[in-house]
Amino acid sequence: MNCITKAWSQHEAELRRFLRHRANDDAIAEDLLQDVFLRALRQKNGLCGIDNPRAWLFKTARNLLIDRLRLAKALVELPDDLANEEDDPAPPVDDLVQCLPRVLAELSPQDREAITLCDIEGMTQQEYARRIGLSLPAAKSRVQRARARLKARMSEACQVSFDADGKVEGFIPRFPEVF
Repeated sequence: MNCITKAWSQHEAELRRFLRHRANDDAIAEDLLQDVFLRALRQKNGLCGIDNPRAWLFKTARNLLIDRLRLAKALVELPDDLANEEDDPAPPVDDLVQCLPRVLAELSPQDREAITLCDIEGMTQQEYARRIGLSLPAAKSRVQRARARLKARMSEACQVSFDADGKVEGFIPRFPEVF
Protein backbone atom coordinates (compact mmCIF):
# COMPACT_ATOMS: atom_id res chain seq x y z
CA MET A 1 0.00 0.00 0.00
CA ASN A 2 1.51 3.36 -0.95
CA CYS A 3 1.81 6.33 1.42
CA ILE A 4 -1.18 8.30 0.11
CA THR A 5 -3.55 5.34 0.23
CA LYS A 6 -2.42 4.42 3.72
CA ALA A 7 -2.68 7.99 5.11
CA TRP A 8 -6.00 8.58 3.36
CA SER A 9 -7.63 5.40 4.60
CA GLN A 10 -6.48 6.14 8.16
CA HIS A 11 -7.64 9.80 8.27
CA GLU A 12 -10.41 10.34 5.71
CA ALA A 13 -13.33 9.92 8.13
CA GLU A 14 -11.71 12.20 10.70
CA LEU A 15 -10.96 14.83 8.02
CA ARG A 16 -14.56 14.66 6.78
CA ARG A 17 -15.93 15.27 10.31
CA PHE A 18 -13.46 18.11 10.82
CA LEU A 19 -14.51 19.84 7.58
CA ARG A 20 -18.26 19.26 8.06
CA HIS A 21 -18.12 20.71 11.55
CA ARG A 22 -16.25 23.83 10.46
CA ALA A 23 -17.87 24.44 7.06
CA ASN A 24 -21.45 23.93 8.31
CA ASP A 25 -22.28 22.65 4.82
CA ASP A 26 -21.89 19.03 3.72
CA ALA A 27 -21.39 19.92 0.04
CA ILE A 28 -18.61 22.40 0.81
CA ALA A 29 -17.00 19.89 3.18
CA GLU A 30 -17.00 17.22 0.47
CA ASP A 31 -15.51 19.64 -2.06
CA LEU A 32 -12.77 20.58 0.37
CA LEU A 33 -12.11 16.93 1.17
CA GLN A 34 -11.61 16.24 -2.53
CA ASP A 35 -9.26 19.22 -2.78
CA VAL A 36 -7.22 17.86 0.13
CA PHE A 37 -6.98 14.49 -1.62
CA LEU A 38 -5.88 16.14 -4.88
CA ARG A 39 -3.19 18.08 -3.07
CA ALA A 40 -2.01 14.88 -1.41
CA LEU A 41 -1.79 13.24 -4.85
CA ARG A 42 0.26 16.17 -6.15
CA GLN A 43 2.56 16.08 -3.12
CA LYS A 44 6.11 15.18 -4.03
CA ASN A 45 6.88 11.56 -3.09
CA GLY A 46 3.18 11.00 -2.35
CA LEU A 47 3.34 11.85 1.38
CA CYS A 48 6.13 9.27 1.87
CA GLY A 49 8.70 11.92 2.78
CA ILE A 50 6.45 13.53 5.41
CA ASP A 51 7.02 12.59 9.05
CA ASN A 52 3.39 13.12 10.09
CA PRO A 53 0.92 12.68 7.19
CA ARG A 54 -2.06 13.26 9.50
CA ALA A 55 -0.76 16.71 10.48
CA TRP A 56 -0.09 17.53 6.81
CA LEU A 57 -3.60 16.48 5.78
CA PHE A 58 -5.25 18.52 8.55
CA LYS A 59 -3.09 21.57 7.89
CA THR A 60 -3.98 21.38 4.20
CA ALA A 61 -7.67 20.98 5.04
CA ARG A 62 -7.57 23.93 7.42
CA ASN A 63 -5.81 26.15 4.85
CA LEU A 64 -8.29 25.23 2.13
CA LEU A 65 -11.18 25.97 4.48
CA ILE A 66 -9.69 29.36 5.39
CA ASP A 67 -9.23 30.20 1.71
CA ARG A 68 -12.85 29.24 1.00
CA LEU A 69 -14.15 31.36 3.89
CA ARG A 70 -12.07 34.35 2.80
CA LEU A 71 -13.58 34.19 -0.66
CA ALA A 72 -17.12 33.86 0.63
CA LYS A 73 -18.65 37.30 0.72
CA ALA A 74 -22.06 37.94 2.10
CA LEU A 75 -24.33 39.63 -0.41
CA VAL A 76 -27.05 41.98 0.68
CA GLU A 77 -30.13 42.13 -1.49
CA LEU A 78 -31.22 45.67 -2.30
CA PRO A 79 -34.90 46.46 -2.62
CA ASP A 80 -36.16 46.98 -6.17
CA ASP A 81 -37.79 50.26 -5.21
CA LEU A 82 -34.56 51.77 -3.89
CA ALA A 83 -34.69 55.44 -4.83
CA ASN A 84 -31.86 57.14 -6.61
CA GLU A 85 -30.38 59.59 -4.13
CA GLU A 86 -28.98 61.81 -6.85
CA ASP A 87 -31.69 64.01 -8.33
CA ASP A 88 -29.53 66.24 -10.50
CA PRO A 89 -26.45 64.31 -11.59
CA ALA A 90 -23.33 66.28 -12.39
CA PRO A 91 -22.40 66.40 -16.06
CA PRO A 92 -19.91 63.70 -17.07
CA VAL A 93 -16.26 64.65 -16.69
CA ASP A 94 -15.80 63.90 -20.39
CA ASP A 95 -17.95 66.97 -21.07
CA LEU A 96 -15.15 69.12 -19.64
CA VAL A 97 -13.57 68.84 -23.07
CA GLN A 98 -16.09 71.50 -24.15
CA CYS A 99 -14.30 74.02 -21.92
CA LEU A 100 -10.79 73.08 -23.03
CA PRO A 101 -10.46 75.10 -26.28
CA ARG A 102 -11.61 78.28 -24.53
CA VAL A 103 -9.29 77.81 -21.56
CA LEU A 104 -6.30 76.77 -23.67
CA ALA A 105 -6.71 79.94 -25.74
CA GLU A 106 -6.54 81.99 -22.54
CA LEU A 107 -3.26 80.39 -21.34
CA SER A 108 0.19 81.74 -22.18
CA PRO A 109 1.77 80.29 -25.34
CA GLN A 110 4.34 78.46 -23.19
CA ASP A 111 1.65 76.81 -21.00
CA ARG A 112 -0.52 76.02 -24.03
CA GLU A 113 2.45 74.32 -25.75
CA ALA A 114 3.31 72.22 -22.67
CA ILE A 115 -0.30 71.07 -22.19
CA THR A 116 -0.90 70.43 -25.89
CA LEU A 117 2.29 68.47 -26.50
CA CYS A 118 2.46 66.44 -23.28
CA ASP A 119 -1.15 65.95 -22.25
CA ILE A 120 -3.13 66.12 -25.48
CA GLU A 121 -0.69 64.77 -28.07
CA GLY A 122 0.96 62.33 -25.65
CA MET A 123 4.57 63.43 -26.02
CA THR A 124 6.77 62.24 -23.16
CA GLN A 125 8.22 64.89 -20.91
CA GLN A 126 11.71 63.71 -21.92
CA GLU A 127 10.90 64.35 -25.61
CA TYR A 128 9.36 67.68 -24.67
CA ALA A 129 12.52 68.65 -22.76
CA ARG A 130 14.70 67.83 -25.77
CA ARG A 131 12.39 69.70 -28.14
CA ILE A 132 12.41 72.96 -26.17
CA GLY A 133 16.04 72.66 -25.01
CA LEU A 134 15.50 72.27 -21.26
CA SER A 135 16.71 69.74 -18.75
CA LEU A 136 14.19 67.04 -17.84
CA PRO A 137 13.55 68.45 -14.32
CA ALA A 138 12.97 71.93 -15.76
CA ALA A 139 10.57 70.57 -18.38
CA LYS A 140 8.68 68.58 -15.74
CA SER A 141 8.35 71.71 -13.62
CA ARG A 142 7.07 73.67 -16.58
CA VAL A 143 4.45 71.01 -17.37
CA GLN A 144 3.37 70.84 -13.71
CA ARG A 145 2.99 74.62 -13.47
CA ALA A 146 1.06 74.67 -16.76
CA ARG A 147 -1.27 71.98 -15.44
CA ALA A 148 -1.84 73.93 -12.24
CA ARG A 149 -2.69 77.09 -14.21
CA LEU A 150 -4.97 75.07 -16.53
CA LYS A 151 -6.79 73.63 -13.52
CA ALA A 152 -7.20 77.07 -11.94
CA ARG A 153 -8.43 78.54 -15.22
CA MET A 154 -10.84 75.62 -15.80
CA SER A 155 -12.17 76.06 -12.27
CA GLU A 156 -12.84 79.71 -12.93
CA ALA A 157 -14.05 79.62 -16.54
CA CYS A 158 -16.18 76.47 -16.26
CA GLN A 159 -16.96 76.75 -12.54
CA VAL A 160 -15.45 73.32 -11.84
CA SER A 161 -15.87 72.10 -8.28
CA PHE A 162 -13.73 69.38 -6.73
CA ASP A 163 -14.43 66.91 -3.93
CA ALA A 164 -12.11 66.31 -0.96
CA ASP A 165 -10.01 63.89 -3.03
CA GLY A 166 -9.47 66.45 -5.79
CA LYS A 167 -11.79 64.73 -8.26
CA VAL A 168 -14.22 66.70 -10.40
CA GLU A 169 -17.55 66.90 -8.63
CA GLY A 170 -19.43 69.19 -10.99
CA PHE A 171 -19.07 72.03 -13.48
CA ILE A 172 -20.95 74.26 -15.88
CA PRO A 173 -20.04 73.52 -19.50
CA ARG A 174 -18.92 76.64 -21.36
CA PHE A 175 -18.18 76.79 -25.02
CA PRO A 176 -15.48 78.93 -26.65
CA GLU A 177 -16.51 82.53 -27.02
CA VAL A 178 -17.20 83.58 -30.58
CA PHE A 179 -16.26 87.14 -31.53
